[in-house]
Amino acid sequence: MGDVLLKMEGIDKSFPGVHALDKAQFELRAGEVHTLVGENGAGKSTLMKILAGIYAKDAGTIRYQGKEIDIPNPRAAQLLGISMIHQELNLMPHLTLAQNVFVGREPRGVLPFMLDEKKINAQTQALFDAMHLRLDPRTKAAQLTVAKQQMVEIAKAVSFNSQILIMDEPTAALTESEIEELFRIIRQFRAKGVGIVYISHRLEELKQISDRITVMRDGRYVDTVDAATVAIDRIISMMVGRTIYESAPEVPEHPNEEIVLEVRGLNRGTAIRDVSFRLKKGEILGFAGLMGAGRTEVARAIFGADPLDSGEIYIKGQKVEIKSPRDAVQHGIGYLSEDRKRYGLALGLDVEANIALASFDQFTNAFGIVKAGDTRQTAERYVNTLAIKTPGIQQRVRNLSGGNQQKVVIGKWLTADTDVLIFDEPTRGIDVGAKSEIYRLLNDLAAQGKSIIMISSELPEILRMSHRIVVMCEGRITGELSAAEATQEGIMRLATQRTVMVATDEAPTNNGSSVEQK
Repeated sequence: MGDVLLKMEGIDKSFPGVHALDKAQFELRAGEVHTLVGENGAGKSTLMKILAGIYAKDAGTIRYQGKEIDIPNPRAAQLLGISMIHQELNLMPHLTLAQNVFVGREPRGVLPFMLDEKKINAQTQALFDAMHLRLDPRTKAAQLTVAKQQMVEIAKAVSFNSQILIMDEPTAALTESEIEELFRIIRQFRAKGVGIVYISHRLEELKQISDRITVMRDGRYVDTVDAATVAIDRIISMMVGRTIYESAPEVPEHPNEEIVLEVRGLNRGTAIRDVSFRLKKGEILGFAGLMGAGRTEVARAIFGADPLDSGEIYIKGQKVEIKSPRDAVQHGIGYLSEDRKRYGLALGLDVEANIALASFDQFTNAFGIVKAGDTRQTAERYVNTLAIKTPGIQQRVRNLSGGNQQKVVIGKWLTADTDVLIFDEPTRGIDVGAKSEIYRLLNDLAAQGKSIIMISSELPEILRMSHRIVVMCEGRITGELSAAEATQEGIMRLATQRTVMVATDEAPTNNGSSVEQK
């Protein structure tokens, strides 16, 4: 590691009702990866957004390359050589990948008002090739999955040739192979003397990529430690101020045998291929698989968000037609998307409105007027029940931490009184303390008789929480494991094979076969 590149001291920042940073500090050296950790709401992203010019600090000093500086806006930060990859995806869906990467810096053609599309595509392709990304620069951003959008965000930040690169949860939506590729890119930048700030909730990544680790809690600086020597348990203790047993299993008690949801022979192009399974009352059914396996596509089809080519859905033994999310809600199904900011929340509205969002029919009178007292009472009940940390129910949801935003989405579906809850990556971008709260909440819901489908790319999470685990590969179910027999190795074996293995007593195929070679 080189000389001190950045020093932030005494940084204060307040928002309405929230003291986000209280004399926070941070130091970054040239050629180091310095990881910033802490629970949601600890102030990590706020501190880095001040460095990136998104927020103005209320107090404190920033010294960069030995000089005290002010950073009034993101453009000023970029000109100084400071770039930030945000946890929230910021691509413009109607533009191509090339246009997104070079927005505001587009090469011009012969006439100054004309873009040189050929040149911008070539430059973006060269960038993608260097990062080993198999993407077409001419593709519209809206056509990409969340994971691929994240990789484009990383490419965009890399294109600035920055001296400081801030990565806020860059691996939250990436597969293991994509994470390895990202780490390769990070090491290249470290070798060139770039200082990298790495914000992550995945504690298993810290030892792989970090040189130093700084811990924050409740907007304050706790300590900076050497990544090579510190124990993970010590980091967790500093983060939360209490002991959390990250690896302890939390599989709830066995559900009863009542089948609440059954799907038979679902098909949708190549994304969903002859998918059949059953979900019991009070059960947590885990869905595992690599990116592109079809798990999210199955969830969206059951919820009516995407049309099916064929297949049948049964609720408590009765065949139902689900053509839209409204139909799904009427049949007692709720869906918590992996992209909660885009599909689960109205970020500009407050907590009260979001909790009532899926159930306004029950909060309006015969004249269509909302009964404000009822929505207020319901919102306050779920804020207390779910332990949502907010100054009040009138707080805008965009100002809450990721874990508390997730709880608001859960409160919305509980208000709608859904019996089947589909959680797609429920702890994505959520810290270790909030994860434990979400796990506890899932167990409580199962104990109350709610039936849960949990899609997760984190194998320890799947193993920790599931009664049974369905594994998918290339749109097909390749196996089903009980909690007792499941291992990470066993799941990965099924997630990378094309043999369709279906348990005979749980999810029969249309022809009744238990094993079919494809």
